[in-house]
Amino acid sequence: MASGICYGRLDLELHPDGAAEIARIAAELAGFGASAIWSSPARRCIAVAAALGPPAPLRTARLLELNFGAWEGMAWDDIDRAALDLWAASPMDFAPPGGESGAALIARVRSFHATLYEAGQDCVVVSHGGPLKVLRALLRGERIDLLAKPLGLGCVDIVTVGSTG
Repeated sequence: MASGICYGRLDLELHPDGAAEIARIAAELAGFGASAIWSSPARRCIAVAAALGPPAPLRTARLLELNFGAWEGMAWDDIDRAALDLWAASPMDFAPPGGESGAALIARVRSFHATLYEAGQDCVVVSHGGPLKVLRALLRGERIDLLAKPLGLGCVDIVTVGSTG
């Protein structure tokens, strides 16, 4: 994927260099013992999740990236500056044309977060910057900041919730 492009929900294949990243991620997760692998249904996420199994990935649309609507596939520099400023001023309420608001993203991820707590088991989650940023904040009991920098591509972040014993 080229930098400077709003990809959002565009369903792209995993980059050809992805095999090396998958091997690195698998090595970092060696011995983790996840009972489930959850994934966005986007092809680039499923490719990673399937390579990390077994178990086979469980797909959920709740892990899809924010829907950027008409902005998807555009260079960020080509998107109307006034519209970007409106989004930055109110990411909870603003939705790009034909897209979704930050509040809608948070609602989807909260629903997924509840599913994780109901299952009560260790798992791996393969998703996108927006949903992972929200999920990480929910798991850690932190304030959700939709404008915070997302985790890096291929990042492994192990979050411990609760205690055992």
